[in-house]
Amino acid sequence: MSTAKSAVDRVVERTADLLIAWRKGLLALFVLLTLALGYSATHTQLDPGFNKQIPVRNEFMVNFLNFSQYFTGANRFLVSVKWKGEGDIYNREYLDTLNKVTGDVFFINGVSRASVTSLFTANVRYIEITEEGFFGDVVVPPRFTGSGEDLAQVRSNIARSGQIGRLVANDLKSSMVRADLQDLDPQTGKPVSYAEVAKRLEDIRAKYSNDDIEINIVGFAKLVGDVIEGLTTVISFFVIAFVITGLMLWLYSSSWRLTLVALVVALLPVVWLLGLLPLLGLGIDPMSILVPFLIFSIGVSHAVQMTNAWKQDVLAGSPSVQAAHSAFCKIFIPGSLALLMNALGFGVIMLIDIPIVHELGVTACIGVMLMIITNKLMLPIILSYLKLEPRALAQGLKAAGGKHALWWRLSALAEPKPALAVFVISLLLLGVGAYKARDLAVGDIGVGAPELRADSRYNQDNQKIINSYSIGLDVMSVFVQVKGIEEGCLAPQVMRAIESFDFQMRSVPGVQSVQSVAGMGKNVIAGNNEGNPRWSAIPGSERGLSQGARAYMPDDGLVTEGCQRMQILVFLTDHEGATVSHVVKETQRIIAGLQTPEVQFLMAGGNVGVMAASNEAVKQAEVVMLAALFGSVA
Repeated sequence: MSTAKSAVDRVVERTADLLIAWRKGLLALFVLLTLALGYSATHTQLDPGFNKQIPVRNEFMVNFLNFSQYFTGANRFLVSVKWKGEGDIYNREYLDTLNKVTGDVFFINGVSRASVTSLFTANVRYIEITEEGFFGDVVVPPRFTGSGEDLAQVRSNIARSGQIGRLVANDLKSSMVRADLQDLDPQTGKPVSYAEVAKRLEDIRAKYSNDDIEINIVGFAKLVGDVIEGLTTVISFFVIAFVITGLMLWLYSSSWRLTLVALVVALLPVVWLLGLLPLLGLGIDPMSILVPFLIFSIGVSHAVQMTNAWKQDVLAGSPSVQAAHSAFCKIFIPGSLALLMNALGFGVIMLIDIPIVHELGVTACIGVMLMIITNKLMLPIILSYLKLEPRALAQGLKAAGGKHALWWRLSALAEPKPALAVFVISLLLLGVGAYKARDLAVGDIGVGAPELRADSRYNQDNQKIINSYSIGLDVMSVFVQVKGIEEGCLAPQVMRAIESFDFQMRSVPGVQSVQSVAGMGKNVIAGNNEGNPRWSAIPGSERGLSQGARAYMPDDGLVTEGCQRMQILVFLTDHEGATVSHVVKETQRIIAGLQTPEVQFLMAGGNVGVMAASNEAVKQAEVVMLAALFGSVA
């Protein structure tokens, strides 16, 4: 053991000798490298993306991606236009505003034009029964003028369209514009800029909001935009933390030179990391923006260790060069091992099969590994040129000759009896922690976006939409694959299976509402029979089901041509981890009792499907991550 240790010591000392001997050239190299990477850092871009949230190998996401060419909706945003004046939405001023908002949303770059849905789009229609049979048209007449007659017609059309609770609020005080985002901007061929989409949405809010109109907006793009907007505040807090750290370092070291060196060296791995990202073809996701700040905090800790070791040797009478040599020999091995363990800790989170987590792990690992160069190699070189101020030297010598009251009292805990008490208390805390860990929640906690404050505009908008409509942004898509049947919507066994699923899901706690082709078909069939609720059922024959043909149109987004593929939309009250987990388990239980060779239910799409898959990926990786981390460190 001693031979191996001596060999390590010799290697470290030889490295220190070379470091000091070549310090001028190495320092020049490090400075040039810093300048080059600093310039490259100016090209670092924010790189948000919805698909990075998706654990693509999860069973739910495999189904979601397979059906995404037929059904969209996971990357959706909602713009709710609320009337705050007297009466309801059936007035000229409100409907003119809604029409303009619809047009502005339609022309946002990256929006799937076909997905834009509002009272003014052609894909929202009503159906009525006349003496000649079925008659259907758009809910707002093409030549709408806002006259009393037109407003009465719109009111009647909306009531017959089945959109109350969906596009129109239950209290008739607001309606929404719904749209999906594409992955690529068709004009540029590049990924959609979420920041630009969020800005356009805010422009719409600013343009149309007044004493009578309120605009509420939710969706992933808007959430990312709000996070990006909040980066200014984050950077402000970082500046404040930087100043506080500097003051604390100065109080500890009594040297502005050591303080400045420690801060600059702690910033270097951040600059190098941001400079390397564009060279590696990477960006930084707004959701992982705290990684550079984390790297800085770790860098400060390691810089203080090295500067303190150097200072102690200087106070003992060693020249700066010799003190830097000695500090390197003392700190390099334990410091580098600590950084390697940090990198390992960030590395094991990549066991979670989610692209954004992989990206975060890679970014953090690179930043920590860079610290071995900046804090363990470059810092000793800088210290070898540093001279301690006379005042700092005098205070250091004075402190070395005395005892700090606080640390002297705490040192008593190192005695056998007090140490045993500390050990016992630690074991008790370990037991309490292990017991409470059983209640650890996977997923979001609370309503709204946890990335933002509870009172943020986004979360307030989200709550208003949930309270006003029977649907919201939290939706889970359950896909239905029909096999061996030519027309799924005309097959009683298919429609009754979907009806049963719809009925059972409505009674699940956490489910707000359900939309399915079976439910819509029953409404149309009842309407075809003078609105008699007794006819609101699934007939047992193909001929009977054909009465609901108007509900089986692909334009509604629930079926494909021929009803070979369908989706059932399950709207949740919120997306808390417990709610999502419960609804998913109940959905799986219900599906297990309905699966047949002809009708196959598959989970799950929508933003809740993505959340469920992400939560499952975290649960699956949790034990392996902890075992890998503790085992490697041990």
